[in-house]
Amino acid sequence: MEGKLISIIVPIHNEAQNIPLLYKELTKHTARVHYQFEFLFVDDGSTDDSPTELQRLTGKDERVRVLEFARNFGKEAAVSAGLDAAWGEAAIILDADLQHPPALIPKFITAWEKGNDVVIGVRRYSKEEGRLKRLTSDWFYSLLHMVAHTQITPHASDFRLLDKKVIRVFRQLTERDRITRGLIDWLGFKRAYINFTAPPRKHGAAAYGWGKLIVLAINSFTGYSLFPLKLAGYLGLFILLLAVPAGSFLCLERFVLRDPWHWNITGTALLAIMILVLVGIMLGCLGLISLYIARIHSEVSNRPLYVVRRHMVPRRRWQSHREHPEDGYAATLDDALYGEVMLK
Repeated sequence: MEGKLISIIVPIHNEAQNIPLLYKELTKHTARVHYQFEFLFVDDGSTDDSPTELQRLTGKDERVRVLEFARNFGKEAAVSAGLDAAWGEAAIILDADLQHPPALIPKFITAWEKGNDVVIGVRRYSKEEGRLKRLTSDWFYSLLHMVAHTQITPHASDFRLLDKKVIRVFRQLTERDRITRGLIDWLGFKRAYINFTAPPRKHGAAAYGWGKLIVLAINSFTGYSLFPLKLAGYLGLFILLLAVPAGSFLCLERFVLRDPWHWNITGTALLAIMILVLVGIMLGCLGLISLYIARIHSEVSNRPLYVVRRHMVPRRRWQSHREHPEDGYAATLDDALYGEVMLK
């Protein structure tokens, strides 16, 4: 496989300070491997100097390509765009904050050379991560493992290598509210795992705060399990099994036995309790069903997953690609995918 092209995909959002450091690490560690590389940065609507830094790199190194989104579409869309645009025999996805160590790239490639189609980086806990985050993460994966119809690798990160055959199939997936790592796990293929401990961020704050993590968890449950939808039925059945005997006993105690224990339960109180239980069940069911209806709406609206404002690419590489396009990625698609192609 010596000499073949490997794409390195990096989603970017307000990482101006990390970009030069990341580029330095990428060039350092890819120089140790006997492959050709392209560095594909996907700018997900950055509002800092990230576009300027990326444009500077395209003028400095012809291996660098940049996809610039028209606005912020989210990390999952950025990763998907990178996989759509990758030209390599394999692609490695990693974050720009250097918490996915570029030093592990040779190990990923070695695992790929052994015949694995997917190589997944599994994150170990670091000392900087709090106890609360560890507990919630363990709880989330344990619960997801119990209810999901697709087995998601616990603590697996987006740091992974995909063979071209996997990328070709991945491009056919149509989900809008997607979790890339979950979709890759759903695809299957032969896989290997590499454990790593994430170093501290060099600059900036983590983009995934608690709010985004909660949204990610909800999307994981509704996207890869029907259990939440079934939970409404289970909840209704459980409350019914409790309410019918309890209601029957209270009616018996009040109206047949004439209140021997002097509980003084009135008919209004019984009615209020029954209504409260029924309303709780209905609202819970409606809330769960609305999550699935929202996903259906997102899918049937059929909007594009992302919009690329500009594709910055060296002229020689663009012309070479259009003359000899990769299988499954025809040159005729280029003008449709990109609002503008800027040749450097």
